[in-house]
Amino acid sequence: MRTADTWPIAANMLSFGPTAADGTPNVDAPAESWRGQLQQVADLGFTDVDPTDAWLSIGEMTDARFAELLVVLKEVGLTVPSVSTTRRSVVDAARGEDYLRFGHTIIDRAPALGAEVVNFGFMQALTPAQEKALWFWLAEGHHDDLADVENRDLAVRRIRELADHAAQVGVQVSLEMYEDTYIGTPDLAVRFLEDVDRDNVGLNPDLGNLVRLHREIEDIPTMFEKVLPHTNFWHIKNYTRDVDLATGAYATHPTPLVQGVVNYRVMIRRALELGFEGVFVCEHYGSDSLGVAAINREYIRGVLRSAGR
Repeated sequence: MRTADTWPIAANMLSFGPTAADGTPNVDAPAESWRGQLQQVADLGFTDVDPTDAWLSIGEMTDARFAELLVVLKEVGLTVPSVSTTRRSVVDAARGEDYLRFGHTIIDRAPALGAEVVNFGFMQALTPAQEKALWFWLAEGHHDDLADVENRDLAVRRIRELADHAAQVGVQVSLEMYEDTYIGTPDLAVRFLEDVDRDNVGLNPDLGNLVRLHREIEDIPTMFEKVLPHTNFWHIKNYTRDVDLATGAYATHPTPLVQGVVNYRVMIRRALELGFEGVFVCEHYGSDSLGVAAINREYIRGVLRSAGR
Protein backbone atom coordinates (compact mmCIF):
# COMPACT_ATOMS: atom_id res chain seq x y z
CA MET A 1 0.00 0.00 0.00
CA ARG A 2 1.27 3.46 -0.88
CA THR A 3 2.11 5.83 1.94
CA ALA A 4 2.27 9.61 2.09
CA ASP A 5 6.04 9.43 1.66
CA THR A 6 6.06 6.96 -1.24
CA TRP A 7 3.00 8.18 -3.15
CA PRO A 8 3.95 9.37 -6.67
CA ILE A 9 3.18 13.09 -6.85
CA ALA A 10 4.54 14.43 -10.11
CA ALA A 11 5.23 17.84 -11.56
CA ASN A 12 3.66 18.56 -14.92
CA MET A 13 6.05 20.08 -17.45
CA LEU A 14 3.38 22.36 -18.96
CA SER A 15 4.97 25.46 -17.44
CA PHE A 16 8.05 25.10 -19.66
CA GLY A 17 6.08 25.10 -22.89
CA PRO A 18 6.92 23.20 -26.09
CA THR A 19 10.19 24.96 -26.99
CA ALA A 20 13.69 25.53 -25.73
CA ALA A 21 14.92 29.02 -24.82
CA ASP A 22 16.00 29.70 -28.41
CA GLY A 23 12.63 28.67 -29.82
CA THR A 24 13.66 25.21 -30.98
CA PRO A 25 10.86 22.66 -30.49
CA ASN A 26 11.77 20.51 -27.50
CA VAL A 27 11.55 17.36 -29.58
CA ASP A 28 14.47 18.73 -31.66
CA ALA A 29 16.33 20.49 -28.84
CA PRO A 30 19.57 19.07 -27.43
CA ALA A 31 19.33 16.83 -24.39
CA GLU A 32 21.14 19.52 -22.39
CA SER A 33 18.07 21.73 -22.80
CA TRP A 34 15.83 19.01 -21.36
CA ARG A 35 18.30 18.53 -18.53
CA GLY A 36 18.19 22.21 -17.59
CA GLN A 37 14.40 22.20 -17.38
CA LEU A 38 14.13 18.87 -15.56
CA GLN A 39 16.80 19.93 -13.09
CA GLN A 40 14.58 22.82 -12.02
CA VAL A 41 11.90 20.27 -11.18
CA ALA A 42 14.32 18.15 -9.16
CA ASP A 43 15.69 21.23 -7.37
CA LEU A 44 12.21 21.88 -5.95
CA GLY A 45 12.19 18.48 -4.30
CA PHE A 46 10.22 16.54 -6.88
CA THR A 47 11.20 12.94 -7.49
CA ASP A 48 8.46 12.38 -10.09
CA VAL A 49 7.63 14.15 -13.33
CA ASP A 50 4.96 13.82 -16.03
CA PRO A 51 6.59 14.65 -19.39
CA THR A 52 3.41 15.77 -21.11
CA ASP A 53 3.54 16.02 -24.89
CA ALA A 54 2.74 19.72 -24.48
CA TRP A 55 6.38 19.84 -23.38
CA LEU A 56 8.07 16.95 -25.20
CA SER A 57 6.24 14.59 -27.53
CA ILE A 58 7.43 11.13 -26.53
CA GLY A 59 5.18 9.64 -29.20
CA GLU A 60 7.08 11.45 -31.95
CA MET A 61 10.68 10.96 -30.76
CA THR A 62 13.10 8.70 -32.55
CA ASP A 63 14.43 5.71 -30.62
CA ALA A 64 17.79 7.44 -30.29
CA ARG A 65 16.29 10.60 -28.82
CA PHE A 66 14.11 8.57 -26.47
CA ALA A 67 17.22 6.83 -25.22
CA GLU A 68 18.75 10.27 -24.57
CA LEU A 69 15.71 11.24 -22.52
CA LEU A 70 16.02 8.11 -20.37
CA VAL A 71 19.65 9.02 -19.64
CA VAL A 72 18.76 12.60 -18.68
CA LEU A 73 15.94 11.50 -16.38
CA LYS A 74 18.31 9.14 -14.59
CA GLU A 75 20.98 11.82 -14.26
CA VAL A 76 18.63 14.33 -12.64
CA GLY A 77 17.03 11.68 -10.44
CA LEU A 78 13.46 11.88 -11.73
CA THR A 79 11.08 8.98 -12.28
CA VAL A 80 8.08 9.02 -14.62
CA PRO A 81 4.96 7.46 -13.09
CA SER A 82 2.66 8.82 -15.82
CA VAL A 83 2.63 10.38 -19.28
CA SER A 84 -0.09 12.84 -20.29
CA THR A 85 -1.21 13.76 -23.77
CA THR A 86 -2.59 17.27 -24.26
CA ARG A 87 -4.87 18.62 -27.01
CA ARG A 88 -4.31 15.54 -29.15
CA SER A 89 -7.73 14.03 -29.53
CA VAL A 90 -7.76 10.69 -31.29
CA VAL A 91 -10.86 11.88 -33.16
CA ASP A 92 -9.42 15.24 -34.24
CA ALA A 93 -10.83 15.72 -37.74
CA ALA A 94 -7.46 16.62 -39.24
CA ARG A 95 -4.93 14.61 -37.22
CA GLY A 96 -6.83 12.01 -35.22
CA GLU A 97 -5.06 9.08 -36.87
CA ASP A 98 -1.66 10.67 -36.19
CA TYR A 99 -2.54 11.21 -32.54
CA LEU A 100 -3.76 7.62 -32.26
CA ARG A 101 -0.43 6.41 -33.64
CA PHE A 102 1.51 8.65 -31.23
CA GLY A 103 -0.61 7.24 -28.39
CA HIS A 104 0.41 3.72 -29.29
CA THR A 105 4.06 4.75 -29.31
CA ILE A 106 3.73 6.32 -25.86
CA ILE A 107 2.16 3.11 -24.56
CA ASP A 108 5.01 1.07 -26.03
CA ARG A 109 7.54 3.33 -24.30
CA ALA A 110 5.70 3.62 -20.97
CA PRO A 111 7.34 0.52 -19.42
CA ALA A 112 10.84 1.82 -20.20
CA LEU A 113 9.91 5.09 -18.47
CA GLY A 114 8.40 3.23 -15.52
CA ALA A 115 5.02 4.85 -16.22
CA GLU A 116 1.97 3.03 -14.88
CA VAL A 117 -0.62 5.15 -16.67
CA VAL A 118 -1.04 7.15 -19.90
CA ASN A 119 -3.56 9.99 -19.93
CA PHE A 120 -5.72 10.80 -22.98
CA GLY A 121 -8.39 13.43 -23.56
CA PHE A 122 -10.57 14.92 -26.28
CA MET A 123 -9.59 18.57 -25.94
CA GLN A 124 -8.23 20.04 -29.18
CA ALA A 125 -5.89 22.84 -30.23
CA LEU A 126 -6.53 26.31 -28.83
CA THR A 127 -8.57 28.58 -31.08
CA PRO A 128 -7.16 31.98 -32.13
CA ALA A 129 -9.48 33.63 -29.59
CA GLN A 130 -8.17 31.36 -26.82
CA GLU A 131 -4.58 32.14 -27.75
CA LYS A 132 -5.29 35.88 -27.37
CA ALA A 133 -7.18 35.62 -24.08
CA LEU A 134 -5.48 36.33 -20.76
CA TRP A 135 -6.70 32.89 -19.64
CA PHE A 136 -7.47 30.57 -22.54
CA TRP A 137 -10.53 29.10 -20.82
CA LEU A 138 -12.29 32.47 -21.00
CA ALA A 139 -12.76 32.12 -24.78
CA GLU A 140 -14.78 29.48 -26.61
CA GLY A 141 -12.81 26.41 -27.58
CA HIS A 142 -13.48 23.20 -29.44
CA HIS A 143 -16.81 21.47 -28.86
CA ASP A 144 -17.31 17.77 -29.53
CA ASP A 145 -20.62 17.27 -31.32
CA LEU A 146 -22.54 15.15 -28.82
CA ALA A 147 -25.19 14.46 -31.47
CA ASP A 148 -22.61 12.92 -33.82
CA VAL A 149 -23.11 9.31 -32.80
CA GLU A 150 -20.74 7.99 -35.45
CA ASN A 151 -17.83 10.12 -34.26
CA ARG A 152 -18.48 9.31 -30.62
CA ASP A 153 -18.50 5.61 -31.49
CA LEU A 154 -15.16 6.13 -33.21
CA ALA A 155 -13.83 7.77 -30.05
CA VAL A 156 -14.95 4.77 -27.98
CA ARG A 157 -13.35 2.32 -30.43
CA ARG A 158 -10.05 4.15 -30.50
CA ILE A 159 -9.83 4.38 -26.71
CA ARG A 160 -10.59 0.65 -26.55
CA GLU A 161 -7.80 0.05 -29.04
CA LEU A 162 -5.35 2.01 -26.90
CA ALA A 163 -6.59 0.31 -23.74
CA ASP A 164 -6.15 -3.18 -25.19
CA HIS A 165 -2.60 -2.30 -26.22
CA ALA A 166 -1.91 -0.82 -22.79
CA ALA A 167 -3.20 -3.97 -21.07
CA GLN A 168 -0.70 -6.04 -23.05
CA VAL A 169 2.21 -4.07 -21.55
CA GLY A 170 0.72 -3.69 -18.07
CA VAL A 171 -0.26 -0.01 -18.31
CA GLN A 172 -3.47 1.78 -17.37
CA VAL A 173 -5.29 4.40 -19.44
CA SER A 174 -6.94 7.45 -17.89
CA LEU A 175 -9.42 9.80 -19.57
CA GLU A 176 -9.09 13.48 -18.74
CA MET A 177 -12.29 15.39 -18.12
CA TYR A 178 -12.49 18.64 -20.09
CA GLU A 179 -15.37 20.95 -20.88
CA ASP A 180 -17.43 20.55 -24.05
CA THR A 181 -15.93 17.16 -24.94
CA TYR A 182 -17.32 13.64 -24.87
CA ILE A 183 -16.20 13.50 -21.23
CA GLY A 184 -16.98 17.12 -20.40
CA THR A 185 -19.31 16.50 -17.44
CA PRO A 186 -19.34 13.80 -14.75
CA ASP A 187 -22.38 12.11 -16.27
CA LEU A 188 -20.89 12.13 -19.77
CA ALA A 189 -17.55 10.87 -18.47
CA VAL A 190 -19.03 7.94 -16.56
CA ARG A 191 -21.22 7.00 -19.52
CA PHE A 192 -18.25 7.10 -21.90
CA LEU A 193 -16.18 4.99 -19.50
CA GLU A 194 -18.97 2.42 -19.32
CA ASP A 195 -19.11 2.28 -23.12
CA VAL A 196 -15.35 1.73 -23.37
CA ASP A 197 -15.76 -1.15 -20.90
CA ARG A 198 -12.12 -1.96 -20.19
CA ASP A 199 -10.82 -2.85 -16.74
CA ASN A 200 -7.59 -0.86 -17.20
CA VAL A 201 -9.37 2.41 -18.10
CA GLY A 202 -10.45 5.00 -15.54
CA LEU A 203 -11.12 8.70 -15.20
CA ASN A 204 -8.85 11.65 -14.52
CA PRO A 205 -11.18 13.92 -12.49
CA ASP A 206 -9.47 17.15 -13.55
CA LEU A 207 -12.48 19.15 -12.40
CA GLY A 208 -10.37 22.28 -12.15
CA ASN A 209 -11.01 22.45 -15.90
CA LEU A 210 -14.69 22.96 -15.10
CA VAL A 211 -14.42 25.01 -11.90
CA ARG A 212 -12.51 27.77 -13.73
CA LEU A 213 -15.20 28.30 -16.37
CA HIS A 214 -17.21 31.52 -16.45
CA ARG A 215 -20.51 29.70 -16.64
CA GLU A 216 -22.86 27.79 -14.39
CA ILE A 217 -21.48 24.43 -13.25
CA GLU A 218 -22.81 21.49 -11.28
CA ASP A 219 -22.34 21.44 -7.50
CA ILE A 220 -18.65 20.67 -6.95
CA PRO A 221 -18.92 17.93 -4.25
CA THR A 222 -21.65 16.26 -6.32
CA MET A 223 -19.38 16.20 -9.37
CA PHE A 224 -16.57 14.57 -7.42
CA GLU A 225 -18.90 12.00 -5.87
CA LYS A 226 -19.88 10.86 -9.36
CA VAL A 227 -16.37 10.44 -10.72
CA LEU A 228 -14.13 9.50 -7.78
CA PRO A 229 -15.32 5.87 -7.77
CA HIS A 230 -13.89 5.59 -11.31
CA THR A 231 -10.68 7.56 -10.77
CA ASN A 232 -7.29 5.97 -11.55
CA PHE A 233 -5.17 9.12 -12.11
CA TRP A 234 -5.48 12.75 -11.07
CA HIS A 235 -4.42 16.07 -12.60
CA ILE A 236 -4.97 18.21 -9.53
CA LYS A 237 -5.31 22.00 -9.40
CA ASN A 238 -7.54 24.60 -7.79
CA TYR A 239 -9.16 27.95 -8.53
CA THR A 240 -11.01 30.70 -6.74
CA ARG A 241 -14.55 31.09 -8.07
CA ASP A 242 -17.10 33.83 -7.53
CA VAL A 243 -20.34 34.90 -9.14
CA ASP A 244 -22.22 38.17 -8.83
CA LEU A 245 -25.86 37.12 -8.72
CA ALA A 246 -26.99 40.65 -9.54
CA THR A 247 -25.11 40.80 -12.85
CA GLY A 248 -24.32 37.16 -13.60
CA ALA A 249 -20.61 37.98 -13.83
CA TYR A 250 -18.12 35.25 -12.92
CA ALA A 251 -14.57 35.58 -11.67
CA THR A 252 -12.05 32.72 -11.38
CA HIS A 253 -8.31 32.59 -10.83
CA PRO A 254 -5.68 29.84 -10.39
CA THR A 255 -4.67 29.28 -6.77
CA PRO A 256 -2.74 26.77 -4.65
CA LEU A 257 -4.78 23.72 -3.66
CA VAL A 258 -5.28 24.86 -0.07
CA GLN A 259 -6.78 28.21 -1.05
CA GLY A 260 -9.29 27.46 -3.80
CA VAL A 261 -12.98 26.71 -3.90
CA VAL A 262 -12.45 22.93 -4.03
CA ASN A 263 -11.82 21.44 -0.58
CA TYR A 264 -9.16 18.94 -1.59
CA ARG A 265 -8.67 17.72 1.97
CA VAL A 266 -12.18 16.32 1.75
CA MET A 267 -11.90 15.14 -1.86
CA ILE A 268 -8.59 13.32 -1.46
CA ARG A 269 -9.77 11.59 1.71
CA ARG A 270 -12.96 10.55 -0.08
CA ALA A 271 -10.95 9.17 -3.00
CA LEU A 272 -8.88 7.11 -0.56
CA GLU A 273 -12.05 5.73 1.01
CA LEU A 274 -13.09 4.59 -2.46
CA GLY A 275 -9.76 2.84 -3.03
CA PHE A 276 -7.81 5.41 -5.05
CA GLU A 277 -4.13 4.45 -5.40
CA GLY A 278 -3.23 6.44 -8.52
CA VAL A 279 -0.64 9.05 -9.43
CA PHE A 280 -1.21 12.73 -8.63
CA VAL A 281 0.10 15.28 -11.15
CA CYS A 282 0.32 18.87 -9.87
CA GLU A 283 -0.76 21.51 -12.38
CA HIS A 284 -1.02 25.29 -12.11
CA TYR A 285 -1.35 28.20 -14.52
CA GLY A 286 0.15 31.65 -14.23
CA SER A 287 2.82 33.07 -11.89
CA ASP A 288 5.48 30.57 -10.82
CA SER A 289 3.53 27.49 -11.86
CA LEU A 290 6.31 25.10 -10.91
CA GLY A 291 6.76 26.71 -7.50
CA VAL A 292 3.04 26.43 -6.78
CA ALA A 293 3.15 22.78 -7.88
CA ALA A 294 5.82 22.16 -5.23
CA ILE A 295 3.60 23.78 -2.58
CA ASN A 296 0.72 21.59 -3.73
CA ARG A 297 2.87 18.46 -3.52
CA GLU A 298 3.55 19.08 0.15
CA TYR A 299 -0.12 19.85 0.79
CA ILE A 300 -1.12 16.52 -0.77
CA ARG A 301 1.43 14.64 1.33
CA GLY A 302 0.04 16.33 4.43
CA VAL A 303 -3.50 15.31 3.56
CA LEU A 304 -2.34 11.74 2.92
CA ARG A 305 -0.62 11.64 6.33
CA SER A 306 -3.71 12.97 8.07
CA ALA A 307 -5.69 10.20 6.40
CA GLY A 308 -3.39 7.59 7.88
CA ARG A 309 -1.34 6.99 4.79
